[in-house]
Formats: sequence, structure tokens, C-alpha cells
Amino acid sequence: MDLADSARRRRLLQGGLVAGMTAGCAAARAAPAMAVEAKSTGADFKKTFLRQAVLLPASPRRIYEILLDARQFAAVTGAPAQIDPRPGGAFSLFGGLIAGRNVELAPYRFITQAWRTTAEWGPGVYSLVRFGFAPKGAATLVTLDHTGFQEGDFGHLNAGWPLRYWDPLRAYLKP
Repeated sequence: MDLADSARRRRLLQGGLVAGMTAGCAAARAAPAMAVEAKSTGADFKKTFLRQAVLLPASPRRIYEILLDARQFAAVTGAPAQIDPRPGGAFSLFGGLIAGRNVELAPYRFITQAWRTTAEWGPGVYSLVRFGFAPKGAATLVTLDHTGFQEGDFGHLNAGWPLRYWDPLRAYLKP
């Protein structure tokens, strides 16, 4: 995806698709203390997209369901979560630090979300997150494409996905 496509997506997401969502997503509870990942500098400062792939010891169905079920997601992360698992449904994760909407859902194949960090991004600023699920024997290859975020955010987002999602999921799914 080129930068023009990324900018177009961001403008689309900032428009009517996610209007009014923050009112329904704000969490009243305080989030547990979390480590802060470093912002980008140098060559990584200009990056506005990232891709990660991780093999998790569960079926695509199981991982899809965890990511869209508030109770399971909270059990994995240890932080409050609210998730409406329908297309267009709002979510608030980590006690309201992350918020967004489910844009497109293909059960057990992919999840696409308008996604934002509420503490650092201004109102109406969203990125696009897509989780893809491919079965690999008894495991699943999860591919994450996170696009359209602001310059300078690559470093902490790139570090945050393993810290907040992949490592807790691996620990939770351990037999």
C-alpha cells in the first residue's frame, strides 16, 4: 500500500464511518499500570504502517473469538474490555486506552478495525488494523497489518503488539 492509499483510508475513517464512536467507547474504569513503549526516531519516524506475523497455538476460530469477546479478551490481557462483536460494533480495550469499531468481519478468516489510541491521538484520528487468520496444522498464523497511523508512532506500536497482544495470547493459549 502506498502513502496516498494510507492517507485516503485515514480520511475515510475520520469521516462518517467512525463518527460519534468515542462516546460509546470511553471506559469509566482506570486501566492497570502499563509499560510505555518508545516513540519512533530516525528512519522509523516516517513509517505509518507495520506488518507482523505470529504463530499461535490455537485454531483460527478460537483466536477470532478471543479478539471479539470482551470477557475472553480481558482474561487474556488482564485489562477491562468492551467489545460489540458485530460489523460496525464499537470496542474499548485496556480500560479505554484503545478504542475503535469493527469495520469488516469474515468469521475465522479476518477482522478489520478502525483503531485508535485514545491517550495520544486527537479526537477523530484512526488507523486501520487487519488481523488475518491462516490455519497451520493445530496452530494459526496471525498476520497483522496496521496502517494509516501518525508519523512517530511506529516504534511504540510495533513494540506494543507483541507486548499487549501476542505474548499474552501465547500465555493464555498454553496447554
